[in-house]
Amino acid sequence: MITRPTQIGELWPQFWQATYETFYIVAIVLLIGGLLGLLLGLALDVTRRGGLYQQRAVSAVLNLFVNIFRPIPVVIFIAAVQPLARVVVGIGIGNKAIIFALTLAVMFFAARIVEQSLVAVPPGVVEAARAMGASRARIVRTVLIPEALAPLVLGYTFVFVALVDASAIAGVIGGGGLGNFAQQYGYRQFDTVVTWVTVLAIVVFVQAGQLVGNVVARRIQRR
Repeated sequence: MITRPTQIGELWPQFWQATYETFYIVAIVLLIGGLLGLLLGLALDVTRRGGLYQQRAVSAVLNLFVNIFRPIPVVIFIAAVQPLARVVVGIGIGNKAIIFALTLAVMFFAARIVEQSLVAVPPGVVEAARAMGASRARIVRTVLIPEALAPLVLGYTFVFVALVDASAIAGVIGGGGLGNFAQQYGYRQFDTVVTWVTVLAIVVFVQAGQLVGNVVARRIQRR
């Protein structure tokens, strides 16, 4: 049986291009989706029962909204929002559509992580600030978010890791990046070397992000 020689030596330009695409997809989605998730998670926390802006009706609607979309697998979610992507970014496939879909997915995913981090803030800290006459908006800015900052950093580190995984899956179904590279030059060409080089690149990518997140969270906790 004749085995096909590896192509990895010929594919370094495509590999670095795919790595760059993965980097900017993850960066843009984490920035926009992470910010939207922070706002949505904050809204979930402050409108819940006992929250700073308790509004049960608003809280119920927000929770229903998040619970509908958050459990949807990434592959199905990307396909489901294709029509909306065509309206918003003008195309249903490719990196623009993938960025749009993953931004929405990350928003719902991050919102729950943000909510859980904020709920963990000791109620006594918030009550002390209220007793000192601080406004609700000031409590959110100067007490709630700072107290939850270390868990938020760890939570967003988890979001980053999940997003790298999701971007690779998206690459298989129409997006660019390392997932597309592994699919096109590794899986379809039966080239395990290309596949494992891609796997190692993703592992390095994730480990670097996890290390940065852990270091930042530790420094915040020491303050």
